[in-house]
Amino acid sequence: MSAESSAPRLHDLDHLRAALVILVVLHHIALIYGAAAPFYYQEPPFDDPVAFMVLAVFVLLNQSWFMGALFLLAGYFTPASFDRKGPAQFLKGRLVRLGIPILVGIFFLEPIARLGIFLMPARLTGITGPPDWSTYPQLLGLGPLWFVAMLLAFDFGYAAWRAATKAPSRAARDSTRSSLISVCAFVLALAAASYLLRIAVPLGEEVRLIVPFLNFPTIAYLPQYLSFFVLGIAAYRFNWLHDLSPAVGLAGLAAALAAAVLLLPLALSGEFLNLAFAENGGFTGRGHWQSAIYAFWDSTTAVGLSLGAIVLFRRFFDQGGRLGAFLSQHSYAVYVIHAPILVFGAYAMRSVELPALAKFVLAAIVLTPLCFAAAFVVRKLPFAKRVL
Repeated sequence: MSAESSAPRLHDLDHLRAALVILVVLHHIALIYGAAAPFYYQEPPFDDPVAFMVLAVFVLLNQSWFMGALFLLAGYFTPASFDRKGPAQFLKGRLVRLGIPILVGIFFLEPIARLGIFLMPARLTGITGPPDWSTYPQLLGLGPLWFVAMLLAFDFGYAAWRAATKAPSRAARDSTRSSLISVCAFVLALAAASYLLRIAVPLGEEVRLIVPFLNFPTIAYLPQYLSFFVLGIAAYRFNWLHDLSPAVGLAGLAAALAAAVLLLPLALSGEFLNLAFAENGGFTGRGHWQSAIYAFWDSTTAVGLSLGAIVLFRRFFDQGGRLGAFLSQHSYAVYVIHAPILVFGAYAMRSVELPALAKFVLAAIVLTPLCFAAAFVVRKLPFAKRVL
């Protein structure tokens, strides 16, 4: 996400990255008004089944692919940055661009965002008193910055691989385009790996590493995240994104649509009308047959939508412009700072009486531009542009 790209600018990928960050913001706004998964602040009541189903599908669809796509783009920009800077400067740059936001997120942004739970009714949270300084250690965590922390680990892994293999970042000759068979084989392998991991770590189960505040909420998607990062590196090495044909993008979108129609209802069968379905559903893992179907669905969707989005943005959003440049330049800052903005923005709108879906739309219209405005201000601070 935060990789510095070399000239000439790849406007389509910059714009796609910005669009994915906007989707992350909308995803978290949906959690506020849909309660399909925990969030820092949620607005009751949660008794509208239509709103729940619409926002739950939106959340599940996003989760199936958008973070993987961000890792794909990050992987694509990594080799050029490594070659341009060399190993030492590359890792130093990663520590600045990724490490500093991680520390700010853990010790400042995340505690502020987690104050949202104190803003919710005590009947929902069981919390009857205000926070104090003794609460502060319990408020530490990565929050959305888990992505940045994982990307930093992947970058160090890439640097170690380059040092061990001495492999060039680009192949001597462009490879032939990947075949449909290889794409299908990748989807099946990703689905199998995801299913097996989710036996031990079901969807929605948070994993904490080493210290309590290094929390990763979607570790069940690790096979997708790692494989997409590696695919991004391979795409740069073999020039796959340049060679990707419109037909492949359309095929990816068609596959994602077919999977949504045929596989998702089967994976969620018998659970979708239950407002608490995400807590103990068989699709979340533990070796359940629905988990196998769900893993096949989200693997197909991740690959299909990523292929379709790359082709779509190359076709329609490959030109520079003031709006596109603004969104691209500020998207990383938006990702880093958006959580507390959404919490207190939604809390400020709590007195607006609208149905959940209408409230979601209103909040999206108000809070998404607010996040970019805040990012603009933050990047004006001294040295902020070196990091964000």
